[in-house]
Amino acid sequence: MSRIRADLSAMEGYHSAQVEVAVRLNTNESPIGLPEQYSVALSQAVLGQALHRYPDRQAIALRTAIANIEGVDLSEIYAANGSNEVIENLLLAFGGAGRSALVFEPSYALHAHLARTTATEVIEVERRDEFSLDAQLVGLSVAKHQPAITFLCSPNNPTGEVVDASVVNAALANGPGLVVVDEAYVQFADFSAMAVRNEQNRDRLVILRTFSKTWALAGIRLGFCIASPEIVSGLDIVTLPYHLSNLTQLAGELALGFLDDMASRVAMIISERERISEALLALGFHVWPSHANFVLFRPPDGQGHALWESLVRSSVLVRDCSSWPRLEGCLRVTVGTHEENSRFLEALKEAS
Repeated sequence: MSRIRADLSAMEGYHSAQVEVAVRLNTNESPIGLPEQYSVALSQAVLGQALHRYPDRQAIALRTAIANIEGVDLSEIYAANGSNEVIENLLLAFGGAGRSALVFEPSYALHAHLARTTATEVIEVERRDEFSLDAQLVGLSVAKHQPAITFLCSPNNPTGEVVDASVVNAALANGPGLVVVDEAYVQFADFSAMAVRNEQNRDRLVILRTFSKTWALAGIRLGFCIASPEIVSGLDIVTLPYHLSNLTQLAGELALGFLDDMASRVAMIISERERISEALLALGFHVWPSHANFVLFRPPDGQGHALWESLVRSSVLVRDCSSWPRLEGCLRVTVGTHEENSRFLEALKEAS
């Protein structure tokens, strides 16, 4: 009988609880979709697709559209099935056996999970008090461990913290490996690593983006990274043939024509995020300042799981982080529509 690799046998897959509720605020999706004009344009465009043919392996049209918006060259854009596939391929190409990846915990669990599945050694460094990250800690950690890849999540999931230029520069200055800044939620924040990307560091700096959050296209599974042509070429080596479907490429390319709609969604979510945070503080919860589309919080009694169960009984689902290492008692709520957020806050008051 075939056996799974010994280093994987004790691991579990990455999952999020799926419960039938009226208000679903647990997976950091956009609470509203793209406008009707987009749906009409996509439907019409699909009719003209030759689906009996393989898709463009290089995704030229999509990558060109992304490159134009980001102000970079086509050769500096790599697209894949969600940012998770970009992460996996970065690890396949630049990590692997005999190499290590540095993560600062708590952070996005898939960085470490995918490192382990690609046989890359994971080095975990604890964040400072209140889950903060600074240039000194990052610089010393990179200098000590010399990882092949350093992951920085900004804004950080699940804490919501955004790093600044000094943190990114410290990671780049203290080791020869790649520095991967995961910016899945960057449109909700006021800093991007693009601000420090230059000719001196672009050969090692990788900036991750996704269409799942601000672009409201979680269902199509599309992500990309901005990196040097040399890194993009390395990713191309480990990419499966025709990995990005015609429909995925088309949906992403068309979405880029709706910048104003994206900006409007982002503004609404930021406003609602602040309303949720203020309400949680007023109720006596411990709240971590967020620059993303979610808020991490802990109830005064520390009984996060009990509160999660109470919210589910009220048909409101948030993310239960209470059993995660370092996040004892914590819950994370995705910012929804005004009505959904009001339902959440009402259920919270009833449970408190």
